[in-house]
Amino acid sequence: MTMSDQILDAGRTDAGGERADLLEVLTKARHFLRFTTRELTDDQARQRTTASELTLGGLIKHVTGVERGWTDFIVRGPVGMPDFSAMTEEDFAHWGEQFQLLPHDTLAGVLEEYARVAERTDELLLSLPDLDVAHPLPKAPWFEGDQRWSARRVFMHIIAETSQHAGHADIIRESLDGAKSMG
Repeated sequence: MTMSDQILDAGRTDAGGERADLLEVLTKARHFLRFTTRELTDDQARQRTTASELTLGGLIKHVTGVERGWTDFIVRGPVGMPDFSAMTEEDFAHWGEQFQLLPHDTLAGVLEEYARVAERTDELLLSLPDLDVAHPLPKAPWFEGDQRWSARRVFMHIIAETSQHAGHADIIRESLDGAKSMG
């Protein structure tokens, strides 16, 4: 039984179950995202198969970075993330590398890093004293005004991001070799 399975079992017996519900949904979204990379080579994971620039390896790498950044935000507040409004074109070009399985990257390596980040996220979700703790969002052109996000909202955002990219990954994989996650 994996740590997430044990956590889910324990969480199902707690009074509210909110954390177990969040973890269960996130665990399922992660599974479907990772499942799209089954039995692929590094070259296949780098292959662009649709009009999009997205690749399977790049999506895993991106979702890993997103999850790491947002959990840092929960723990440290906006200093846990970059000030996107101050980034240069060069910074954004470097930032864009998170969407690519670079020549020195391997699919196995990015999947291992994803597992480590996921474990840290799961531990934070289950140990954080208060899901209502909130921080102002980091400066970014896509955030309006002076918004604050609670840890709960951040976890829901991580779930949404993972689920959205699992859908992208399913299309990319089907375009690659006809394999589907479901159906």
